[in-house]
Amino acid sequence: MYPVTKDFLGKPAPPGYVAGLGRGATGFTTRSDIGPAREPTTNDKGRSNNKPTEETDDGERFADADDKGLFSNMPYEADDEEADRIWESIDKQMEQRRKPKETPSNSVDAPLISEQLRGLKRQLGEVTEDQWNSIPDVTQVAETAARAKRRRNNQVNRRGERFSQVSDASLMATLGQQQQAMGDTVVVVEEEEEEEGVTDFSAISQARNDVLRMSLDRERQGAGEKVDPQGYLTSLSSLGTVRAAEIGDISRARELLKSVTQSNPKHAPGWIALARVEEMAKKMGKAREVIAEACERCPRNEDIWLEAARLHGSREARSILASAARNLPKSVRIWMAAAELETGGARKRILRRALEHIPLSVALWKEAVSLEDDPNDARILLSHAVELVPLSVDLWLALAKLETRENAQKVLNRARRAIPDNADIWVAAARLEEQHGQSDRVRKILAKAVSSLQQIGSMGRDKWLKQAVLADTSGYPETSKAIVRASSTVGFDSEDSDNDRAAAWIADAERIVSESIVCARELYACALDLLPGREDIWQSAADFETEHGREDSTVLAELLARAVSHCPNAEVLWLMAAKHAWVTMGEVDRARDILEAAFAANPASEAIILAAVKLEDQNSQQARALALLQRARDMEFALDDDEKRRARGTPRIWMKSAGLLRQMGDDTQALAIATEALAKFPRFWKLWLVKAQVQMHMRDIAAARQTFSLGLKHCRDSVPLWLGAAMLEQANGSLTRARAILERARVYVPKNAVLWLASVRLEAQDSSRGTLDVARNMLARALQECPKAGVLWAESILLADRPQRKARSVDALKNAEANDPHVIVMVARLFWSESKVDKARTWFERACNADPNYGDAWAWRLAFEVNASKSLSGGSDQQRIVAVEDACDKADPHHGELWPMIAKDPANARLSVRDILYKVVDALGKTRQL
Repeated sequence: MYPVTKDFLGKPAPPGYVAGLGRGATGFTTRSDIGPAREPTTNDKGRSNNKPTEETDDGERFADADDKGLFSNMPYEADDEEADRIWESIDKQMEQRRKPKETPSNSVDAPLISEQLRGLKRQLGEVTEDQWNSIPDVTQVAETAARAKRRRNNQVNRRGERFSQVSDASLMATLGQQQQAMGDTVVVVEEEEEEEGVTDFSAISQARNDVLRMSLDRERQGAGEKVDPQGYLTSLSSLGTVRAAEIGDISRARELLKSVTQSNPKHAPGWIALARVEEMAKKMGKAREVIAEACERCPRNEDIWLEAARLHGSREARSILASAARNLPKSVRIWMAAAELETGGARKRILRRALEHIPLSVALWKEAVSLEDDPNDARILLSHAVELVPLSVDLWLALAKLETRENAQKVLNRARRAIPDNADIWVAAARLEEQHGQSDRVRKILAKAVSSLQQIGSMGRDKWLKQAVLADTSGYPETSKAIVRASSTVGFDSEDSDNDRAAAWIADAERIVSESIVCARELYACALDLLPGREDIWQSAADFETEHGREDSTVLAELLARAVSHCPNAEVLWLMAAKHAWVTMGEVDRARDILEAAFAANPASEAIILAAVKLEDQNSQQARALALLQRARDMEFALDDDEKRRARGTPRIWMKSAGLLRQMGDDTQALAIATEALAKFPRFWKLWLVKAQVQMHMRDIAAARQTFSLGLKHCRDSVPLWLGAAMLEQANGSLTRARAILERARVYVPKNAVLWLASVRLEAQDSSRGTLDVARNMLARALQECPKAGVLWAESILLADRPQRKARSVDALKNAEANDPHVIVMVARLFWSESKVDKARTWFERACNADPNYGDAWAWRLAFEVNASKSLSGGSDQQRIVAVEDACDKADPHHGELWPMIAKDPANARLSVRDILYKVVDALGKTRQL
């Protein structure tokens, strides 16, 4: 076949034809085609990337006839021209934003790199041979980088490594390769050594040798103290090792502070901080060099000089402070520091020389006076001092102390004229008069002081009270009282009433009683002088004297005598006076006279009559007591009831009459008195109870049951009557009737915890059931009705099984009323049963503090102390026991479950509180135990 000849062969190529372009073949250029190797400038690059300039731009090159738009044939108006102008300005603005900023370095005329380095190349000729050798080799840099990389890899793979013991020789060889830095007394311990658990014994030994060497050098140079051979090793053990991290911190701080001192060499705090950094690094020599340079740089800064003296020994410090005094002759601190380095006459000479330069320094005068052993020399110095420094109160007062009375008065008068607004000078003058027994002058001086200072307005009542307290604590009670009396009116105006003033004084007395009893007593006296007819103020003052009074009881007796003379109708004050005379002073006749006077002033006072009866009864004068009661039963009293009627005698007087006859053993007469009284006062439930008790004592159970029945008809809400009726049936074995009475009681008196407790205990004591389930169920019902009753929660702990008692105690403390003594006592008994003596004692004390009037808590506490002391030491701890007895005697409790029953027993009528306490302790042994 013949080959086919292509028709385009031999013909010229069409315009724009590029050979091979269709199959992807493109041309390329070589370096020889480009020219010399010159890097184009930024300007050139920018031109190549941007649109052509105005000279080369062909605006019509890419024009297209179809791009003229639909409105190309419309007339071109003024608004079209305005729009084109706006769009053209926007285009120019956008073009300027996209245009790169030209800098001189990017210009075409920028010098070549070789030209820029030409000057540096010339300087290479000045490099010495040693400098050339110090330049690190490329291989050294590579080895350092490789070593760092291996260290990082080792840290990453440390968990997978295994370690084994090696010989001591290998360890010491390894330690020899490590770097150890040794300052004056510093051992640098690398952190890697600590992590691997290696102790550098050689470094420690070397450090000790270096310390010894430096100590000997300092001793030879006279710059240090003598070496104590005995305490040398001890002092070495106190030298701490500095970790590498701490060394790094110190180094950074050193560099920072060096830059501070170099940039501002007059900055004293920077020099001091740099010296202390060196001191912290244990480089005392360097620290002294730094502070020496600081003294040259900042010779007018006293802190620099004081720091330099501190960093040097006493010998160098003297010369340093001498230079400091020459540079800063007006610096009190420098002179004081220089004086502290001296003793005896040298110290006096330095202080006197300092006073020549700084005669107005109070501190220097005080120090100079304190060094004088002769009072005459001190007086001369102080006389000169007050002339130069007349506004120093301390100097005036010190001078007054050294003068005689007449001269001291003159000195204080001069001081008052120099400092008229200072109270210390007035108080000092009053103290001076009190020292010589001039109490009248003390009051006059302080009255004048308060008046003059009140005009200036520089002292309030609180400040005067502080002065009074200070005077009392310093041993000047008359001055203290005079200050309180004179300043009592400060801070009040004419609009304040007398009651307001008295209330403010009593509040101040209660506030400062812990600081000064004398001041508090005088404030009460001011209130009583202002309002002598206020019974409550007299009572508060009497209570204050009872608690904080002197051992001499006549002060309280005189106060109460004044009280009843101003308030003759105040029964409480009469009773307090009689009790104080009887109990505290032991004067029965005086107490009897007081009660007679009280009865004369208050003939219809039930409280005074019963107090007189108790006085006669306690002193075995039953006949006189019965006579008083007989006279009282024949008197008319205004009854405090709804009907406001009058009757002969009062219910309490009739009840006391029956009780006294029962106590004397005359049950028949007591029963008659009770029956007659009930006819007059049938709603007084205590009379029904007394009558039933008399009948029970006479073994007339049926009559007693009838009395309870009648009493409950008149007094259905009386809980003691319901309990008495139930106890009567329970004592005679009629548990069913007792249970019925308590059920009726809970109907008439709902939500009463005492009645529920009696029912629970009745079920718990019923031996026929043989279990406590009924009692526990009833207790659960009781807690539902009385969820806050502490007596019920305490009983729940008692009835719980042993493993559940702790949980019940937690519930009781959580749900019962706060600080309920019944619950606290039961918790203390629980700790006692577990032999936790300390906890039990704490909880018994807490129970007594929660309610001091709860007598059973005191009895349980005493029983615990007796038992615990016997079991621990083999004998009674009388100190703890006596403390409990005294506290109970002071509290004088009246309430409880067992305490009232024993205290009101006619057989125990004349027993003291301490005797009743022991009887209650004996009765506790018969109760249910944990």
